[in-house]
Formats: sequence, structure tokens, C-alpha cells
Amino acid sequence: MKTHFRRLALAGLTTSAVLFSSAASAVEIEYWQYFFDARVEAMETLIKNFEAANPDITVKMTHFPYADYRTKVAAAIPAGEGPDVVQLFYGWLNDYVDAELIQPLPADSFPADKIDAEFFPMVQAMKDGDAYWALPTAVRSLALFYNQRLFDEAGIGSPPETLDELMEVARALTKTDAAGNITQVGITAGMTAQDHHWWREGLVRQFGGEPYADDYKTVNYNNEAGVAALGFYTDMFLGDPPVTAIGFMDEPQAAFKAGRAGMHIDGSFRIGSLNGTRGLKWGVTELPANADGTRSNYSSYWVNAITTKAEGEKYDASVKFMEYVTSDEAMQIWLDVVGELPAKPSVGLTDANKNDETFGPFIRGLAYANTTKFANESDQRQLMVEMVERIQLENMDPAESLAIAAEAEQKLLDEYYAD
Repeated sequence: MKTHFRRLALAGLTTSAVLFSSAASAVEIEYWQYFFDARVEAMETLIKNFEAANPDITVKMTHFPYADYRTKVAAAIPAGEGPDVVQLFYGWLNDYVDAELIQPLPADSFPADKIDAEFFPMVQAMKDGDAYWALPTAVRSLALFYNQRLFDEAGIGSPPETLDELMEVARALTKTDAAGNITQVGITAGMTAQDHHWWREGLVRQFGGEPYADDYKTVNYNNEAGVAALGFYTDMFLGDPPVTAIGFMDEPQAAFKAGRAGMHIDGSFRIGSLNGTRGLKWGVTELPANADGTRSNYSSYWVNAITTKAEGEKYDASVKFMEYVTSDEAMQIWLDVVGELPAKPSVGLTDANKNDETFGPFIRGLAYANTTKFANESDQRQLMVEMVERIQLENMDPAESLAIAAEAEQKLLDEYYAD
């Protein structure tokens, strides 16, 4: 990993240079993130606040569709183009460090012991030795969204508290046409969305297992607990009767936003877009517990980092911008606009926030959440997608499909950590 030092340009000042000093001190830095309406809105507010406090710095924001984002970043920075400050998913950190796309945060502005003390512990995955490479403004957890209108229509008084109640409520909310085709799902399903996180860190643990061992280097779900967890999940669309359908309305979140799903498991980041959906009356509650009352959740986050492109005065400006977007003020704004949870307990665990009707279930979920350490998040997610497809499309026994997924994922982890 290379450390890129700031270059200080020192030169004697002439009378004419002094005349242009104010213009010369102005610096523009570029910030990149993937496109998501609420995230763009929040960052526009943060940039406006930052520029007001730092009139000599201008921040230009650029965003791309999620599908193109990583490719754009990987191509731009080595060419000396693109962002000075970049947003990336926590699971991509190793890739960005290995590719020399980002540089460590300066210890004088971001001392590790201070960050360790002030941020939620999950953030320490961004640390190598005594240096942090990136920091989040917000963190995420999962919760159960429910359609209040559909609940009222079905006479359901409150959201489910347990996994058994989840299935019972889902059955009451599922609708079919005369041919038996599902027209309204009781709960959404799809490993391409957040269900692969719910299955790993939620269901596997609730059925008595631990998804990985050896600090996430060893697959540990190919056992009785994993089979039971997968059986619960596949019963949602293969049971008699089924309460959902894989691929219903293409995307789980689309079905919920369209009012065609009674329940939907998603992240706190979904709040912003749901708030803007006309005619949708929704509520949210913590993920259901198992029969013994055990809850489990998944936590994740996007981080900001300074790229290797940032040097000299752009580096200094980038450090200042990083300090602001990881401040308490920025975290509260991000919570209010996006719905993602503050990365510091000092902001997230205020009485107002943890007891909030909307944010509270997510914030409380952090207390029993685990953060998966991915070698390659997209490839590991795809293995979960294929695991379900083999059961759904090929009628494969769940235990057999689980074993295939476990073997493939272990091979992926072995290859990654061998490098």
C-alpha cells in the first residue's frame, strides 16, 4: 500500500503574486458517489454547508448509476482524473487499497484511538494498523417494512414479532387469481436485494449457527443450522401455500413501493425513497425474533475516502471535507434526509433517535447486528442467488444446493486470502 504525501509548493511572493493570492487560494475538489435520490439530496446539503464555512473551497459532486459506479472509479483515478474524495462500500475496501485508488487518512486529523472511541465498533474494519483508510457518515441495519393499508384490509393489528408470526401474517396477506397465480405477495423475496444479508447474518444465527468462522475466512453454514435457515427461507416461495414469489415485479423493493407486497425486509437507506411514494402508507419494525426470542441483524455502511489523485492543496481541502462529512452535524442531516443511521453512538443513540417511530427499529437493530467481512461482495452475493435458483428452478434438494454454495464460496475465500 503506497502512502501519498502532500506536496507543498513554496515560492517567493512578488507584488503581482499578492494581487492574485485570493484567486490562487481557491481550490475545487471533486466528490463521487453512486446515484440514489436521497443520497444526492443529502450530499447537496452537506456541500452547501461546507462551502459556506470554507469559502475558499468548492466541491463538485458527480454521481453514476450503481451498476456503472465501480468501473468508472477504477478507470478514472489511475488516469489522474475523477474524484478527490470517493464513496465506496465497506466490502470493497481491500480492492481499493490493493489497486492504489485511495490513501490512508492523516493521523493528525483522524487519530485511530479517537475514532475507535467515538464510532460504532464495526467501523474498525476500515483500519489497518494505526491508520484508517476510510470513514462512514452513516451505517445501516435491516428492519421489516410493512404496508399499513394491506394490514388494515386483512384485519392484522400489529406487525409480527417472531419468525412463526411472520409466516402466519404473510399467508394472510398473500393474494392469488383464479388460476392460482400470486397477485400480491405476503412478503418479498430475492437474494439479489437484502435477503442474502438477512439469510447469512439473521436466519443462520437464529437457527443456531454462525455463518463464517476464522474472522470470515471460513464458510461455516454447511450444517444443520444452515439447512434449517435455508429451509425457512425457501418455504416462503415453495411452501403450501407459498407466500411470495422470486422475481415478483422484478425487484422486491419495487413490489413494496407499488403496494403489491405486505412486508419487505430492507435497509434504513430505503426510508427516503418510500417517503416520496404517493399513496403508500407504511410502517417499520425490528426483524422478527426466533421462537426463543433471539434476534439477529446485518449491519453495513458506505465510507468516504481520499483518493490517490488528491495532492497538494486538493489533498488539504479533501481532508477538511472528510472532517465535515464525518461530523455529528453531517450524520444527523444524513439520518434526516436518507434514513441511514449515524456512525457515532453520540448521535445515533440519543433518546429522540433510538425511540423514533421510523429510525428506532434500525438503530435498536445495531445492538444485535453483525457486519459480514466480504472478500468480494458481489461474487459472494451471486453464489446465494444461484443457491436459491437451483432449488427454485431445478428442484434441487436445499441441503445439496447449500453444500454447492458453501464449497464455491470457500474456494473464493481461499483464493482471495492466498494472495
